[in-house]
Order: sequence, then structure tokens, then C-alpha cells
Amino acid sequence: MRFRTRFLLTAGAWTALVAVALVTTPLAFRDRLPDPVASHWGPSGTPDGAMSFGGFVTFHVVLWAAIAGVCLGIATRAGALRRRYARGRIGAALGAGACLALGLQALSLNANLDRARWEQAGTVGWRVVPLIAAALLAGWIGHLATRPGPDERPEDGETPVALHLDPGERAVWVSSVSAPWASAMAIVGLVAAGAIALGAVLGLPGALWITAAALVVIGLAGLALSSVRVKVSPEGLRISFGPLRWPSRHVPLEKIEKAWVEQRRPSEVGGWGFRGLPGRATIMLRGGECLVVRYTSGGELAISIDDAATGAALLTALKAPAPPRDHA
Repeated sequence: MRFRTRFLLTAGAWTALVAVALVTTPLAFRDRLPDPVASHWGPSGTPDGAMSFGGFVTFHVVLWAAIAGVCLGIATRAGALRRRYARGRIGAALGAGACLALGLQALSLNANLDRARWEQAGTVGWRVVPLIAAALLAGWIGHLATRPGPDERPEDGETPVALHLDPGERAVWVSSVSAPWASAMAIVGLVAAGAIALGAVLGLPGALWITAAALVVIGLAGLALSSVRVKVSPEGLRISFGPLRWPSRHVPLEKIEKAWVEQRRPSEVGGWGFRGLPGRATIMLRGGECLVVRYTSGGELAISIDDAATGAALLTALKAPAPPRDHA
């Protein structure tokens, strides 16, 4: 409890410190800035949008408040700070988010400094690249800074109900779960890609093909991760993704050590979709009951799936078949 309090106080102080910097920095240079100030730059590098000085300050403060608010909201949830990897993600977001908010403001201020009108503001251009690199570095530092402390591994969760399988009896369990919002977003991305590609065909800038290709990749990936189907059989565990059940992964029974059920939330694993790294990952399409499998190699995989208890029970029964029933 003391560690949680210290963490929240430190994160709150960091949030306030960055917010103060976002207000005081532009105020220190107000006499050297035009009003309104350039706030947006087009593809050519010249400014094509402006906002009042007050709106400029408010925008960056609100941007930072949104990032920090989400992080602090996750941190205040029960159990969110008990695991080292969860704290690391929060610290990385706070570090990278602060760097982005401060860096974007600094680039804008530098471009507007000593300009009579916002239309005369300098370009931002290539300076965005080192800013992104700095944000990644800040995120890594934040990740390292918040990892020290307790690392409470949860228990193996609910013990599956014992199932009895007679010799030669074949049992199969199949369950699936989908995320309609992910399917909708993927379809929107694919439709947008088609519209952009059509615009490129009709003579709009050729650079649109790059945007269309990126949207196609994102849309197809989102569609593949919009649903998952899990099958447990004597051959082992098979996990299939998307409406076409592809890609698919098969884990032989002999490579599975144990299976159980846990309650997990997106905030505990870092969000939606495929979270974590190979060896300790979660396929999270909805919060709640998850089938957790431990491999003989020591790795673990959790899948948010309906009726996970039955799947865990069947895996357990297949790993250690029950003795024949006494019919006497």
C-alpha cells in the first residue's frame, strides 16, 4: 500500500510539473511571439494554420492532460501496480507523452519566435524525427524508472473442474470471441484505403498510394485480430484468428504443462489485441475470463475466451486421463 501511494504521488507530481512547464514556457516568450501563432504546417513545410496564444497553450496542456489522465486512471485501479511490467508500461507512457507534449510545443515556439506574423513562421520539417527518437528514449527511461518495487505474480487462478474421459473417448471443446468494434475499425480502414487509391488513380498526388498501402496493412491486421477461435482436442490447442480462421497456431498437447482460468482486464495487460511478448502474452478481445496455458518451456499464453473453464478442464483431463469408472 505504501509503494502504491508513493508511486501515485510521484506520478501526480510529474504530471503537475510537466503541465506547469507547458504553461510557463510559452508565457516566458510571449513578447517575442505573434498572436495568433502558427500551429499547423502543410506537406511543403510552410505554416497553413494558426490559433490564438491562449488556445495554443491550452491545446498542449489538454494534450498532456489526456495522456497523463489515462495513465493515472489505470494506475489507480486495484492491483494495477503490483506487477513490474504493468508499472513499466505506465512509466513509459508518462515519459514518452511528456517528451512529445513538451517537444511539439518547443518546435512550434521556435518556428514562431521573433516573427511579425504567423504566416512568416519557420518550418518544422526534419526536426520531428529527433523528437520522435527523444520520445522513445524518454519512454525507455520512464519504463526503467518505474520497474523497481514489488512484482507479485498472481496465483494460477481457478482450478478447472475435473473431467472424466473413458479410455478411447474423444472429446473436443471449441469456443470463440469477437470484438465488433475492431471489425468495424478494420473495415473503415480498408474502405478509406480504397477511396484514397481511387483518388490516386484519378490523378491526385502519387504519395497517396503510400497512405492507401498503410491503411490496407492496418485494416487487414485489425480484421485478423478482430476475433479468435480456440479449439482443444486430443491433438492439443489450436488458436485461429479472424473471420477466415487464418492465421492459425497449433500447440501440441505434449508441449502444454498446465491450464487454468484467470480474470484479466485490458488495463492489466497493456490494452486490447495481442499484448506482451512471446513467452508471456495475452490475446485480449474483452475483459474477464481468460484461458491461461503454461508451456513445458515455461512460457504462458492467456486468451480471453468464453467458457474458458471447460477448455482448461479438458486440457487438464487430456494431460492426465482419469482412471476408468468403477461400474460395480
